[in-house]
Amino acid sequence: MTIRKKLVMVGAIFSLLLLSACSLPGLPSKKSDNTISIGSLSTSESQILSGIVKGMIEHETNLKVNMVNNLGTSTVMHQAMVNKDVDISASRYTGTDLSGVLKSEPEKDPKKAIAIVQKEFAKRFNQKWYDSYGFANSYAFMVSKETAEKYDLKKISDLKDVAKDLTAGVDTSWLDRKGDGYKGFTKEYDFDFGKVYPMQIGLVYDAVNAGKMDVVLGYSTDGRISSYDLVVLEDDLHFFPPYDCSIVIGEEMLEAYPELDEVLGKLSGKITTDKMQQLNYEADNNLLEPEIVAQRFLQKNHYFEEKGGA
Repeated sequence: MTIRKKLVMVGAIFSLLLLSACSLPGLPSKKSDNTISIGSLSTSESQILSGIVKGMIEHETNLKVNMVNNLGTSTVMHQAMVNKDVDISASRYTGTDLSGVLKSEPEKDPKKAIAIVQKEFAKRFNQKWYDSYGFANSYAFMVSKETAEKYDLKKISDLKDVAKDLTAGVDTSWLDRKGDGYKGFTKEYDFDFGKVYPMQIGLVYDAVNAGKMDVVLGYSTDGRISSYDLVVLEDDLHFFPPYDCSIVIGEEMLEAYPELDEVLGKLSGKITTDKMQQLNYEADNNLLEPEIVAQRFLQKNHYFEEKGGA
């Protein structure tokens, strides 16, 4: 079962639980003994980031950390924070929370998008949304290295003259999505693919690697990009909304433990898209535990006590 399938299944279960209870079953309802709870989704990426936040807190403070893994969706994560079952969300995405939690229209300017979520989360939920880690996990078109070399593909616009001869595999939900779905994409880039096949997004990487699809729509930080040596095409017209990833924490926790603000702030701008893709690769391809991947990343960067990093 793929990571994305697990995410959907767990999300459905937790969503049902949230409808029947005011707080998540099995989670502590009150904080005690200087313990901070960090929530993560089911993806390797989310669990790696939670491990990084956990490692930073334990290295820099005397606080204890409780990990709450496998929360199904960002909406479930948000509700857990509102209910005070989780203190920190280690992986929140601008595009996801703009449309999901805030019910806002998509915003394609990354700076404007993060400014909106920072302002609105502070105003509505008394939560601090930190500046991005430095990467965005956005939709991205990708091709095999052979296809990229054959057609000299570097950006999406390069597909225009050859798209009619290519087959594309795309996320089923994206195909009919209004605004930033396929219809909007063809209007923005002014071309159609020869054939478009709706697929579960977890299958697109295998499909393009096996030559069953010429072009696929995946996620920009997925570790399988490195596994299959795929080429990510630049979204040169900036069609896809940004999904910059950040930490979110309740302001009351910062009041109780002000030392956390500096600790969490050290992670802003420290992880590039290529680096996150590499960390995901280590977990998904090399089968390392996400917390081990996180620990090695922090050790290599000396817990960001010095300038620079890997």
